[in-house]
Amino acid sequence: MKHSKVCDTTGAGLFPYVIVILGLANVLADGFSMAAANYSGVKAERDNIARIRKIEERHIQDYPEGERLEVREILSRKGLKGHVLDQATDAITEDRNNWIALMLEGEYGLGGVDPRPLRSATTTFLSFLVAGMIPLLPFMLGLTDAFAVSAWVTMATFFAIGAFKSFWSLSPWWRSAIETSLIGGVAAIIAFGVGTMFHI
Repeated sequence: MKHSKVCDTTGAGLFPYVIVILGLANVLADGFSMAAANYSGVKAERDNIARIRKIEERHIQDYPEGERLEVREILSRKGLKGHVLDQATDAITEDRNNWIALMLEGEYGLGGVDPRPLRSATTTFLSFLVAGMIPLLPFMLGLTDAFAVSAWVTMATFFAIGAFKSFWSLSPWWRSAIETSLIGGVAAIIAFGVGTMFHI
């Protein structure tokens, strides 16, 4: 909620150029912090998958028949039976990579997508940077009544993000848009209120 930072500094009665400097510093620092946290989390997930993969590789090497029975059990839970189940079990266990992938999914609930820490961190940082620049633009452009323009543009952005988010949820677009706008608006109001306590 980068507009809350702008509200905080604006509420404190700072000059526009100070708002821009503090806003940029905050966007870069917070963006890097979020990206670093994302990188660490995704890397930990990838390392855990690699650890489990090695365990399954060792089990397949040392206990192939037991692991084959596990494959058969996993496939039977998916609805396969009889001759089809036998064929599917044979097909899976003939390829070690497919065998391990099925075990990761069926036994541990891990998907087949390999996590990419650097890509995830870069995406987080760029998204944070773009979103954080929106409330600062009116101040950077020297617009008249920059705070009001920033507030309206930011709320419109919250609304658009909420509407777009509905593509990945069961909520109607308008409900998702309103919820996101309310959350962002409340955060901005709180930040502005805190800023007024330090008015200079």
